[in-house]
Amino acid sequence: MIGIYRRERSTSQPVEMDIDIALPGSGVFQTGRVADTIDYAAVSGRIRDMLSATRFGLVEELAERIARMILDDFHAPWTRVSVAKLGILKDAARVGVVIERGERTRPAPSA
Repeated sequence: MIGIYRRERSTSQPVEMDIDIALPGSGVFQTGRVADTIDYAAVSGRIRDMLSATRFGLVEELAERIARMILDDFHAPWTRVSVAKLGILKDAARVGVVIERGERTRPAPSA
């Protein structure tokens, strides 16, 4: 459940998320093992658990909690989290926010 208005406090509503996660290292490229990367099924499960256990007032609050969890618990160096409520306004299909947290890494220059 997400929202600050009375009608939003009594019913759940659909949200759409788009999450980019930087890898904590390059080991997965040599091993091909999910243990050497961030398991997006585990991230998705944690988000589902968070959504079922916590009521959020603002999409900004939800996006920040997801970003913090990805950085802290999955050790990603950087993430971009987009959260939108669907169909909440009659003039817009979705309304939401995009946040970036962490430090982006730049590829090494070519020799």
